Amino acid sequence: MPSRRAFVGTASAALLTACGDQTSQGPRGSVSLLNVSYDPTRELYADINPVFARFWAQNHGQIGITMSHGASGSQAQAVIAGEPAQVVTLAVPYDIDLIAEHGLTARTWQARLPNNSAPYTSIIVFVVRAGNPKRVRDWSDLARNDVGIVMPDPKTSGGARWTYLAAWAYALRRLHVEPRSFLRLLFGNTATFASGARAATESFSQGEGDVLLAWENEAHNLVDQGGFEIVTPTLSIRAEPAVAVVDANTRDPNVREAAEAYLEFLYTREAQEIIARRYYRPFDAEVLRANADRFPDVPLVTVQDVFLSWHDAHQMHFRDGGVFDQIRSSQ
Repeated sequence: MPSRRAFVGTASAALLTACGDQTSQGPRGSVSLLNVSYDPTRELYADINPVFARFWAQNHGQIGITMSHGASGSQAQAVIAGEPAQVVTLAVPYDIDLIAEHGLTARTWQARLPNNSAPYTSIIVFVVRAGNPKRVRDWSDLARNDVGIVMPDPKTSGGARWTYLAAWAYALRRLHVEPRSFLRLLFGNTATFASGARAATESFSQGEGDVLLAWENEAHNLVDQGGFEIVTPTLSIRAEPAVAVVDANTRDPNVREAAEAYLEFLYTREAQEIIARRYYRPFDAEVLRANADRFPDVPLVTVQDVFLSWHDAHQMHFRDGGVFDQIRSSQ
């Protein structure tokens, strides 16, 4: 079940700034937002939400922000099934496209915010146990029969879909082999297909496998606990988690204004610095340069480079009966 956590900003008269009609009327009152997000963003929004709540209190009034976390694909399906999210912040743009296909937001949602509505990017890295006992250095090592892999399930997890596509691109561009054969070996070594990224991290931290395939920020969270190391492969993928207002759930003008402001806030300098501290790669070029020591410079492919688009990638690889299912069924 997705987990939820609430952050409530309270306003005092001394903090409020008025504009227009608010000069006489005061704050507009309380607004509530539900942000349906993907697995590893708990810590990020635990930092961002109170800061935004203070900003909103200074200009408008009280706001309550409730979080829901889970595997990105499952979260999208929950919204489609009726979860009353005002905003979604998901791991894969395709998951928001599905929400749009069901008429819950505009199909042009990516044009509403900079960088195709991706306030940060990330990459896929490996986490190994201290000392790297299996000497895992690159994707090719994951095909060895002495390496046990832990990763999320691409059928439910956005991070796992980015991982799958990164491995496919590595097989094409570095190994120059047919990617299915390489991924068949990689998945044959996978000891655990967890439901989502955080579940995979927990399985690995509890002793499963030799290497965890993870988001860069999730890898750092684990390393901070001690006993683990990050291995950055020689090729990764530019992962672009995206954000959107859910139009169907923001028909109230005050709620709509708050939802739009919440996502726009992610692009501010203050939020971008929080994003960098949490090891997500910020959209703001200056913030990224100031935190360059946190982010190894690694060659990256994009979905467009290798797979044309997320729609094409999904149709070929992740739909029922697609290449991922074919690889798994052949083992």
